[in-house]
Amino acid sequence: MQRIYLKDLSFESPNSPVVFQEQWKPQVNLDLNTAHNKVSDNQYEVVLSLTITAKLGEKVAYIVEIQQAGVFLVAGIEGPQLGQMLGAYCPNILFPYAREAIDGIVNKGSFPALMLAPVNFDAIYAQALKRKQEEAAGEAKEEQTH
Repeated sequence: MQRIYLKDLSFESPNSPVVFQEQWKPQVNLDLNTAHNKVSDNQYEVVLSLTITAKLGEKVAYIVEIQQAGVFLVAGIEGPQLGQMLGAYCPNILFPYAREAIDGIVNKGSFPALMLAPVNFDAIYAQALKRKQEEAAGEAKEEQTH
């Protein structure tokens, strides 16, 4: 890891101050995505994107969008291991930084702390890989029938 940085951060509280008067029992939805790109020979930027939406009934209490990024030096790893490194290992390093930034911004919005549960990036990566393989197999099967 060469550098960890906040690439983008957004906080919206569209129904303030009305939501402050309601009992705080939110439904919290988390959307998560990872992306990476090659910066130079052995350098990769990995971006962890999270969108958190907290609702009280039908009212949106807040929306937080964050892109936590890092530049990683990856040498001697290729093929599937490189995919695993960039798709699971690096996001696992970035997640605590994103979680801390989210908690801070939610607190500054005058809402109770939001401590996101740990995320199993290895399982998410494995599911995404399996889905891609199934899609590729389905496409190959379609081509054979034509």
